[in-house]
Amino acid sequence: MFKTPLLAVDLNDAKGMTRCAEAAANMARSEGVALHVLNVVPDSGMAIVGVMLEPDHFEKIHQSVKSELEKWAKASIASDIEVKLHIARGTIYDQIIKTANDIGSDAIFVGANRPELKDYLIGPNSARVARHAHQSVFVIR
Repeated sequence: MFKTPLLAVDLNDAKGMTRCAEAAANMARSEGVALHVLNVVPDSGMAIVGVMLEPDHFEKIHQSVKSELEKWAKASIASDIEVKLHIARGTIYDQIIKTANDIGSDAIFVGANRPELKDYLIGPNSARVARHAHQSVFVIR
């Protein structure tokens, strides 16, 4: 049914991503396809902030995130599933949708996060992905 699933993870809440990873891995396994895993690193926001950072700041962050994402994927996704890792930088929901479009994803898995009063049922990034993505979006609580 789905041939290119994308699992968006938050390495700051890797423990909370367990159910989401299980759902995405089960789909990938049942379809016999690779599972794409994405972590988005927020950018510096305003240009004035970026000027204050070291020239290789984002390269260091990228290498650190790559290492952490590899460890997380190895520990959280069964070895019988092919995993393709992606790291993006920018606004979280924009980068999830952009990556899904770039890889031709037909299903996006996102975690709901803990609902807070302002978020009601799902987190703001998950809600934006669900509203704006052209792909099927699975929001896992």
